[in-house]
Amino acid sequence: MGIRLEHANVTVSDPKASAAVLAGIFRWRIRWEGPGAGGSYGVHLGTEDAYVALTDYGSGERVEGKRYHSVGMLNHLAVFTDEDIDAVEDRVKAAGFEPMKHGDYAPGRRFYFLDGDGIEWEVASHQR
Repeated sequence: MGIRLEHANVTVSDPKASAAVLAGIFRWRIRWEGPGAGGSYGVHLGTEDAYVALTDYGSGERVEGKRYHSVGMLNHLAVFTDEDIDAVEDRVKAAGFEPMKHGDYAPGRRFYFLDGDGIEWEVASHQR
């Protein structure tokens, strides 16, 4: 199988709230939740094979960076869906987010959205 990504860890303002929204959109489950290192609190959300660790360190401060131009800045997280991508987009809209940057190029259709913490998510599919 080689090397694969197991998880990504991102800082959010409210891990429980973010997990609830993402679970609804992506149909993921909470794998673990609780206190972590350095006074943090985390929720691990995803599938059996991979997850996103949503972490809050309690500061509530946002450090602004120029997206896609700041070294070390997370540009976006991408998910792949086998289900109808339009149904996923409908759930994104129902959660109060605006889909953007729609594209149809190899390997298929995709769109992006910003969540409540300004994290950019890409949803991709092989559907045409």
